[in-house]
Amino acid sequence: MPPMLDASNKAVCPVHAPTDHPKIMPGKVGILLANLGTPDNYDYWSMRRYLNEFLSDRRVIDYSPWLWQPLLQLIILTKRPFSSGEAYKSIWNEEQGESPLMTITKDQTSKIAESMQARYGDQVMVDFCMRYGNPSTKSKVREMIDAGCRHILFFPLYPHYAGATSATANDQFFRALMEEKWQPTVRTVDPYFEHPLYIEALAQSIETAYAKLEKKPDILVCSYHGVPKRYLMEGDPYHCQCQKTTRLLKERLGWDDTQITTTFQSKFGPEEWLKPYTVKEVARLAEEDGKKNIAVCAPAFSADCIETLEEINEEIKESFEEAGGEHFTYIPCLNDDAAHIKALSAVIEENLKGWLD
Repeated sequence: MPPMLDASNKAVCPVHAPTDHPKIMPGKVGILLANLGTPDNYDYWSMRRYLNEFLSDRRVIDYSPWLWQPLLQLIILTKRPFSSGEAYKSIWNEEQGESPLMTITKDQTSKIAESMQARYGDQVMVDFCMRYGNPSTKSKVREMIDAGCRHILFFPLYPHYAGATSATANDQFFRALMEEKWQPTVRTVDPYFEHPLYIEALAQSIETAYAKLEKKPDILVCSYHGVPKRYLMEGDPYHCQCQKTTRLLKERLGWDDTQITTTFQSKFGPEEWLKPYTVKEVARLAEEDGKKNIAVCAPAFSADCIETLEEINEEIKESFEEAGGEHFTYIPCLNDDAAHIKALSAVIEENLKGWLD
């Protein structure tokens, strides 16, 4: 049964309960959006705390802790916070004192909240959390329960499922629930990589970007965040879902295979990852295929972040230009674009059926 709201929307004692019974907030549905996370700042210690939490996650790096932790603590976390801090500094939102991912996630949450409240009124509470860093999943679950949310819809903002993204976000959500005396009824949202409104939002963003260019790019590179190839062999569906998004996008745009391609970025460590690697493929396109004018988009990211604003727009762009490329266009993530908010809101409404109709 969906939760019932008290007209006052304040904590009250249950009917027929003794006067010393603890007051209970009227029931609501919580919608908790989740993204990867962000350091609190780009200084050494903020970066070290963030990277330590991120790179200690067994969903992200699944090597034996006996081997991995000494390497992480004694070598990687001694040096990497400096280089990562410089990368974050180059894209930091100095006005707001936060990373672009934080700014965009706040904007997304605000617009989704407006959409949900217009649809459901005070029956819903919309907020966001981060898997790594702040605000933590645990703190936001606690706030929702304190506010009377007896149902929580947990929505990892990843279009595609991967163990290192959706699964670890869900893990953290369930860990938070393990500490609650009175657990709410919960649901997690399926990946939406093939949702018609998501594909439509992607297509519109590309058509809008292309319309602003003097010359149409020779090819669109859909650059997805990579994972070790071993994960695919072990059953992770991420690779297949990325390929399907590209195919559906191609069909919606009415293009052929020569106009769009799929690549993977952000390789880390010595083992083989999903190929082709974006940084190498853009160079090959320029050198071998004569593609001197390319556009790059990042369909796996719901919001622009370090991997898009710094890695794609700087490192990958540089690789293309050094190989003879002439015109490089980065098409921003969907962020808080109206078509994206419409798609995310539709996914949420579909998942609220039976709780709120």
